[in-house]
Amino acid sequence: MLYLYEYEGCPFCGRVREALMERVLDAVVFPCPRGGRRFRPQAEAVGGRQQFPLLVDDDTDTVLYESGDIIRYFDRRDARRAPPEAAGALGTAAGARVRDLYGMRVADDRGRLPPAWLFELFSDERDRHARAVRGLLAALELPYVLRSPEALADAPAPAAWIRRAAPDCVDGAHPPVPSMIDPNTEHALFKPAAIAKHLKTHYA
Repeated sequence: MLYLYEYEGCPFCGRVREALMERVLDAVVFPCPRGGRRFRPQAEAVGGRQQFPLLVDDDTDTVLYESGDIIRYFDRRDARRAPPEAAGALGTAAGARVRDLYGMRVADDRGRLPPAWLFELFSDERDRHARAVRGLLAALELPYVLRSPEALADAPAPAAWIRRAAPDCVDGAHPPVPSMIDPNTEHALFKPAAIAKHLKTHYA
């Protein structure tokens, strides 16, 4: 898994997110808004300074800052990796425990720890509703797995609780943008207003 420290208002971070979507690469996003206290200090501890975007790839001991360098790294990484297997069912990538990643016991300014399990956000850099959801996640300093909807084109059926939560019109292999899976509460959310309400209710 790739780890990306970034913030929504940064155009260079936007270039990196768009490159991830185009290459159908997943990344764990650690939002670092201006004045953020949860992940900005961690980014400095990992890379030596608070500069964004910051990409970390533990598999290759790679730490990169410049968006151009990061995008070129994606291309090199993509060229040498084995052909990907079919993506896991909708909701499985979010099964990673947040607190097992980088010792992620990082409290916010009110002393709250992040949720135990990562959200999974299906996004599109050009979609204004997706931008609003990412902006809210950033404001709340909530980490998540950023995924392209294309990652699920050949995936098996989604988990039973997601099927129950999804309206009949939602195709588990082609979720609308934005869609969010929250394994902490077993919610699958497919409308931006519902996602925003859920985040504010459970995590604000």
